[in-house]
Amino acid sequence: MVCGGFTCSKNSLCVLNLLYILVSLLLIGIAAWGKTFGLVTSFSVVAGVIGVGIFLFLIALIGLLGAIKHHQVLLFFYMIILFLVFVVQFSISCASLALNENQQNHFLEVGWNKSVETRGDVEGYLKCCGFNEVSVNDTCNAHCTNSTCKPCGPILRTYAGEVLRFVGGIGLFFSFTEILGVWLTHRYRNQKDPRANPSAFL
Repeated sequence: MVCGGFTCSKNSLCVLNLLYILVSLLLIGIAAWGKTFGLVTSFSVVAGVIGVGIFLFLIALIGLLGAIKHHQVLLFFYMIILFLVFVVQFSISCASLALNENQQNHFLEVGWNKSVETRGDVEGYLKCCGFNEVSVNDTCNAHCTNSTCKPCGPILRTYAGEVLRFVGGIGLFFSFTEILGVWLTHRYRNQKDPRANPSAFL
């Protein structure tokens, strides 16, 4: 049977959703591992990553069940939700690739001032203190003296562009797999199961 057939569409959707399930479990596992071993102390960051992982897991589960059972309602909602996720993810990926250096600096400084826990993690990991200048009065989690410590801002700026390009590229890749999933789901919904009763309603 050619790949445009019912069985191939069903198998392709199942494989795609199994991939999404693996990615979601990986997200949940890495976030929990990072929190357990003290790599990330910010609860909001860990909760956000775990929340995204659970959301992706539920969407993939709906798609997998819909594909296995050829369930029209599940496939319809899966297709709509996946398309909305595609639009959001594609927009964020393009925005992260299009940020210039001034915008990156602004977002870094806003993020630095917003979260004390994340600031402490960055200072301890990069062995730096403060954002633009080392302040003697501020508490610093780095193991260095004020004379040898460097500010974190310049160090973060060197990584920011590289990280944004990497994250934007990964986001674009997965957004195209999502639009592939929408197309496969639309096609699969309109195909008739060859094993079903020929007079049955689709």
